[in-house]
Amino acid sequence: MGKDASVPKASAFKPKTRAAQYVRMSTDLQTYSIANQKDAIDAYAEIMGYDIVATYEDAGKSGLRIGGRVGLQRLLADIETGRADFKTVIVYDVSRWGRFQNIDESASYEYRCQIAGVRIEYCAEQFVNDGSIGSDVLKAIKRSMAAEQSRMLSQKVFIGQCRLVRMGFWQGGIPGLGLRRLLLDKAGQPKAILAHHEYKCLQTDRVILVPGPPEEIAVVRSIFNQFVKGRKTQLEIARLLNNRGTVTDLSKAWTRESVHHIITCEKYIGHNVWGRGSCKLSRTRISNPPSQWARKDDAFEAIVEKKLFNRAQALVKSQSVLMSKEQMLTALSKLLERRGKLSRAIIDAAPECPPADRYNKRFGGLLGTYRMIGYVPRREVAFFDANKRLRAMRASMINGLLAAIDNAGGQAVYDSEENLVIINGEVTIAMAMARCHATAYGYPRWVTGVERKPAPDICVFIRMNPDNETVKDYLIAPTTEVKYLEEGMAANNGTRVDAFLFASLGPLVALAERAAVGELR
Repeated sequence: MGKDASVPKASAFKPKTRAAQYVRMSTDLQTYSIANQKDAIDAYAEIMGYDIVATYEDAGKSGLRIGGRVGLQRLLADIETGRADFKTVIVYDVSRWGRFQNIDESASYEYRCQIAGVRIEYCAEQFVNDGSIGSDVLKAIKRSMAAEQSRMLSQKVFIGQCRLVRMGFWQGGIPGLGLRRLLLDKAGQPKAILAHHEYKCLQTDRVILVPGPPEEIAVVRSIFNQFVKGRKTQLEIARLLNNRGTVTDLSKAWTRESVHHIITCEKYIGHNVWGRGSCKLSRTRISNPPSQWARKDDAFEAIVEKKLFNRAQALVKSQSVLMSKEQMLTALSKLLERRGKLSRAIIDAAPECPPADRYNKRFGGLLGTYRMIGYVPRREVAFFDANKRLRAMRASMINGLLAAIDNAGGQAVYDSEENLVIINGEVTIAMAMARCHATAYGYPRWVTGVERKPAPDICVFIRMNPDNETVKDYLIAPTTEVKYLEEGMAANNGTRVDAFLFASLGPLVALAERAAVGELR
């Protein structure tokens, strides 16, 4: 008598193994989107007998570094703290785990999972990640290939950008005073003027620079005329513009450096120059030699006459005698002897000295430069020391908050790239130290600095006592309730604000607590 085909096999009753999935993409245009990765992982899990019980996701995040990848950070935190109720993590392939330029970094994160008893499986790779010599060799090769692909893509993007610049198209950056960005379609027809923080959304669109408002153009031309024909210094021009109430394109006061940028920028005669500096693969920004710059002369409509511009460059060159380090320090010493003190504003206002930024670059900071000439600015040193102490206090409070939330059964990670605490993967929190300052009448006031992009869900201001060494209280409020506090907080701010003052960070811990469904009655 044959077996009854209707009787299920014993293996069908075998419970599935609990597993998590990690998915990542850096842009919406990638071949392997989040949805595609999840579909592939679901099919793999069905075959292998896994039950996906948790998902860790990093959408729109680069794989070059772990900073900003909240999903991966939360995955590692759950595994290493024992919160994870799974023993396997499924990833689409090695590149989704990361394209770290140092493959040892990629291996280190996987190793941290392994020593905590959690395996990493790659469902689209042609090897089983079982720790054998063959799989380890293939995995190392795949990691190297992922890193190399990022380097090749970076180079291709750079070459493509240079090509577009030589065709006359603008490649990112602020257009500058007197200029605007015009969006063109693939046929070269104008579409719209892009406002600040507006960007193209179609790959086939292009951007060029066009003249801006007449009043801004008049300011730019006035700067060149005053410098060349009026023989005014860059500092004198900056002071004149500030006295008139004129601001830069970024709505800031004019400085010698901002005037210098206008005078020396070739885009005002229509030349498109790009690539003076680069920051490839999230590394430190470097300055490129002129031979590596991409340029297209007469790419845009000029708003300054070339003859006037060339005279300005000759004048700048004659005035910009490169001083040696010894000459710079000598000039600074004489300025100190004449003024009795030094500051960034004093240095920038002194015609005989290079700008403060140049001292910063050549000597590694103003404080170090001051020490070289024997000057100790007591107020500045105290200010920087206090800032250092407050930064350490803030870091300690963030770590304490993360631990308290963990003990309460919630989940919290700190996104160092966005400088935000993220609770339960849902709520974003910005924490800032609010130093106490005394007004001219002796009343305490706290500087908040609430402007952030992107805006967090909750703002936390740690208000210090007048000694700026101990905490007075905590303002914990939705961003919408405190966004109007640009000028800071007073001792009494009315019920609308003071209602959010607390003696501790306890409300954030309570916010993170999880309750069982049966308790919510």
